[in-house]
Amino acid sequence: MKELIDLGVMVFREKNSRGSFKPHLSVKFRSSEGKLVTFSIDTTRTPSKYQQPDAYLITHAHSDHNGRSAMLSELSVCSDKTALALEIRHQRKYKGRTFKVGDSIELSGVNVRTFPNFHTVGSTSFMWENENGTRILVTGDVKDASMLPGCDVLITEANYGDPGDATCYFDDDIMGFQSALNEKQSIAFGAYAFGKAQRAVEMMRQFGYDGNIAMDEQSLSLTKTLLENAGQLSCIGEDCIGNISVVPPWDLDRLPSGVSKFVMTGRNDYRYPAIQISDHLDARGLVGMVMDLDPEYTVVYHPKGHRPGIFAKHLLSTGFDAASIDRISNVLSNEFM
Repeated sequence: MKELIDLGVMVFREKNSRGSFKPHLSVKFRSSEGKLVTFSIDTTRTPSKYQQPDAYLITHAHSDHNGRSAMLSELSVCSDKTALALEIRHQRKYKGRTFKVGDSIELSGVNVRTFPNFHTVGSTSFMWENENGTRILVTGDVKDASMLPGCDVLITEANYGDPGDATCYFDDDIMGFQSALNEKQSIAFGAYAFGKAQRAVEMMRQFGYDGNIAMDEQSLSLTKTLLENAGQLSCIGEDCIGNISVVPPWDLDRLPSGVSKFVMTGRNDYRYPAIQISDHLDARGLVGMVMDLDPEYTVVYHPKGHRPGIFAKHLLSTGFDAASIDRISNVLSNEFM
């Protein structure tokens, strides 16, 4: 079994002052110049009195990736659109460095390349090489892996990484969305303000709808800021009747009873009809991604749940060396970061 140390990579978790684990993980390696470098991935800031990593890599602006904390550090790194999304969502000034997805950025003497993964607007995967020439790829959540490069060490998420669970297999119901869009009456789509709401607008425009779309305040601000061709948008109000609306799923009940309501989700616990539209690869897509990238070692992370462990075990059973975050035995405290 290939060990990460053989590839010149140390993946570790960090404990905070209360003794509990900080979110996600960090990577320590030597640069091509022999400098010891640490990149923390989608995690909270280390208190300033303790040793800091060389960079906090933020893959996207969803809350379980802890940009709300990391964005306050000058060592934070994310795409320009992720920074804007963080500022709108959390009403704080982003203090770190930004780039356009697809650009390269130098961090502590390391050339880091960035790639789109189409999970959200601005979401980014990062890749760099260590002194051994090992290619390290951090994906974050992935919707489309077609533009990700081959690598030697893959650090990825696996929200739907249980090949034995039928709910981890799905296809986006594009036709169902289009059918709902073509209804004659007023329509409202329940979609999370960041991610799904922007995708809903993109899909409507792709299907040729060029009229007004009414949105809740945060969805509207995010969509206007992040999408270049969003078209006519307005803040939802009394005049929303007769328009197409996009609001968070829990706000659908606030709309008039005459509005036809749908939820963009794979879940089955909403009272309104669901249209399967996911921002993630399913189990088939995750397995296919690993096969295409062909890493020598894969590390699977996610803050909660059993699926990272199941996905890592599945990869092992198919001949890929892998470990999930709960199997990482390298643990450092703040004091020794």
